Amino acid sequence: MIRPALVLFALLSALTGVIYPVAVTGAAKAVFPSQAAGSLVVIDGVPVGSKLIGQNFSDPKHFWGRPSATAPQPYNASASSGSNQGPLNPALTDAVKARVEALRAVDPGNTAPVPVDLVTASASGLDPDISPAAAQYQAARVARVRGVPVEQVNALIAKNTQAPLWGLLGESRVNVLALNLALDASASTTAR
Repeated sequence: MIRPALVLFALLSALTGVIYPVAVTGAAKAVFPSQAAGSLVVIDGVPVGSKLIGQNFSDPKHFWGRPSATAPQPYNASASSGSNQGPLNPALTDAVKARVEALRAVDPGNTAPVPVDLVTASASGLDPDISPAAAQYQAARVARVRGVPVEQVNALIAKNTQAPLWGLLGESRVNVLALNLALDASASTTAR
């Protein structure tokens, strides 16, 4: 009586633990090769990030993304989660105030209202995108630190702004990694 149960257990383990995952992974790689490989951004054969996971940019010459609520370090893909802090939680209020102060400290001349996505984490804590307003908020700082005209930075923001899916799903967004890579590429071509 135990033998049929063990045989069934072995068959189901092989089917659900080996055959099915290999088949699904193979199909994903055939149909969506970039996405199945993590949507990695590769430059000169070296992966520099993913289109789907934010990175912790803190240098004033780069655009900054949304804060991350993951632990033990920001943008930890193996610990995707939000902070679970509600709007009445004093810890959230203190965190937002500290983030606003950090943005004001790095760009004291900027008196515009700080876009909410620059001071609050997304539900996953991994959001790679910011709103065009958040990018525009940082444009003058990035241009000043890099010593380039703000119009050049604004042009890169416009070029890297993605419209809503099919023109109606979601909102316009800017991938922070793509924008920073475009900035760095622009700086290297003007330096030549």
